[in-house]
Amino acid sequence: MKLLIVLLSLLFLFSPGKLLAKENILLLKTWKGEDVSGWLMSEKLDGIRAIWDGRILCTRSGKGIAAPQWFVKKLPPFAIDGELWTRRGNFQNIQSIVMDHRPSEKWQEITYNIFDVPNARGGLQHRLIKLADWLQLHPTPCIHILEQIPCRNNAHLEAFRRDIEAKGGEGVVVRNPDAPYEKKRTANALKVKSFEDDECVVTAHHEGRGHFVGMLGAFSCRLPNGQVFRIGSGLKKSDRLNPPAIGTIVTFKHQGWTDGGKPRFPVFLRVNVIKQR
Repeated sequence: MKLLIVLLSLLFLFSPGKLLAKENILLLKTWKGEDVSGWLMSEKLDGIRAIWDGRILCTRSGKGIAAPQWFVKKLPPFAIDGELWTRRGNFQNIQSIVMDHRPSEKWQEITYNIFDVPNARGGLQHRLIKLADWLQLHPTPCIHILEQIPCRNNAHLEAFRRDIEAKGGEGVVVRNPDAPYEKKRTANALKVKSFEDDECVVTAHHEGRGHFVGMLGAFSCRLPNGQVFRIGSGLKKSDRLNPPAIGTIVTFKHQGWTDGGKPRFPVFLRVNVIKQR
């Protein structure tokens, strides 16, 4: 009986549907041309943000991730923060693997790319050394420490961004090497991309014209501030035949904001299944 109780407790603890207490985590602000000479830059991976607290793996919103036990057993006994990822331009596949309530063999494709060790002391590079030392004793191919490149100046940063985006990457993260791990949105960690991305909630569907008759032409959506606008670009044929349902949260990219507070040239990127209500 005692063994049964223990097993049931473990099942509840690692249940993928269990919402964990949401911890404050480091979040990025947007680079606006500040001088970041001497900072550290790395590729911004287009995967699933994952935080390991030494016992449980969860998303940035605190929802447990149903990773297979063989994967979890290879993680260190201390907190790490990073991205579950496979390769550039593979987000939909990564999302389907990571968010599946029944972990499959496809987890063999996933690597955990670490950009910080939250509870370690010192600057960023010193914090990452803690994980590097642990990996020396417990090598595993599924954990990678994301390369941090010293930034010479802003021109170096821009050249690095262009190179990453030319290869199909999302952009760059640049960080103050001396700053501690801050559990908030911080000016010491900046995202650098040629476009901005945001989220909105789908509120209505609009039928297409011409080649898109009988399919979705565009959809209306609402920002958190209540602003409503339409998105018609970036939709694949499969999206037009099976549009994101009303109430769905989607991610879109755009080129800044109008004076009226609407996104300029919004383009659909994906449905955000991680944050669905």
